[in-house]
Amino acid sequence: MVCVFTKPHLLALGPNKNNISFILPQFSLKCNLQMARSAIDETSDTGAFKRTASTFRNFISKEPNSQFPPESGRYHLYVSYACPWASRCLAYLKIKGLEKAIAFTSVKPIWERTKESDEHMGWVFPASETEEAGAEPDPFNGARSIRELYELASTNYAGKYTVPVLWDKKLKTIVNNESSEIIRMFNTEFNDIAENAALDLYPSHLQAQIDETNEWVYDGINNGVYKCGFARKQGPYEEVIISLAVEFVFN
Repeated sequence: MVCVFTKPHLLALGPNKNNISFILPQFSLKCNLQMARSAIDETSDTGAFKRTASTFRNFISKEPNSQFPPESGRYHLYVSYACPWASRCLAYLKIKGLEKAIAFTSVKPIWERTKESDEHMGWVFPASETEEAGAEPDPFNGARSIRELYELASTNYAGKYTVPVLWDKKLKTIVNNESSEIIRMFNTEFNDIAENAALDLYPSHLQAQIDETNEWVYDGINNGVYKCGFARKQGPYEEVIISLAVEFVFN
């Protein structure tokens, strides 16, 4: 279901300044029955945010006969500085010293209409390099939005149009759009061309500890803010905001 915000109301706070209660803003919604195409659409019947899985899950690998070998200049990373998932991929790219091998482009930081034919809001590219500081036009495909990249990669695609996008310039397709997998590729598969190849951000002796930490950080904090921000009913919001506060205070 695709829902468009049409008339937001003000955020209300509790009357007692010593015991403030947080109330989720309510929205009047105009809805079309379609498959989820952004985080706005990922809610259950209870009003709770339910993230759907990323869809492009190919892997760049040094293994022989890999469809996506680690070649310098072949891949391009599309990000938004406003997206934490994309930003961690960009951080890995820079920390590992892969900027000469894998260039990147950032979209505009605020969603806009991606097509005139429907009401979908998503990540778009600026029309010129001077339109938006830090954002650049798509240098390879002339795409006006991240949505167009997904549609270039798959004409039948009907899912979310998210960043990050790891793009294969040779095959003109999306390799992967799951940030947790992209950072793993950057950490290990490009070491023959990385400037900081010796730096291992996922060392074998710490992997169990990293995985354990990631599990609660992701669910309770990283995804927790999404579960708060995109909840559509008060009950799910209050449940998650309490859990999020506990994570910050006790962990």
